[in-house]
Amino acid sequence: MNSKIEHSKDTSTHGGDIVKYVLATLLVLAGLFVWFWFSADSGRAAQLGAWAGQLRALAVIIGLAGGVGVFLMTGKGRDTREFLSESRFELRKVVWPTRQEATRMTWVVMVVVIILSLLLGGFDYLIQWAIQLFLSR
Repeated sequence: MNSKIEHSKDTSTHGGDIVKYVLATLLVLAGLFVWFWFSADSGRAAQLGAWAGQLRALAVIIGLAGGVGVFLMTGKGRDTREFLSESRFELRKVVWPTRQEATRMTWVVMVVVIILSLLLGGFDYLIQWAIQLFLSR
């Protein structure tokens, strides 16, 4: 854990948070509603006019972005932002392998997988042979 960030102990859900959760859900559902309601293959498209796919996709993206924005203003959203901040902080500490090390380890994994596959295939063949021998008697 990151020692420089204090963790909140209050895990209760406030009434304002519930309203925000409902609003975030409604924003996402509104974007999806626009996607399906204004599709070209629905019967309503002749009456209302079919929207272009890009415009419908934009409505979904706006609904998702609005829903995420409202969610991030809740208590769980604050916890999520804190978690992402800590994750980013921890990722800076990671020592990534060089290209040569990654290639070498990939080859090691491939060789081990091939050897284990051959061993398991051999055991399968021996067990199959033993069962056929047992059942033929």
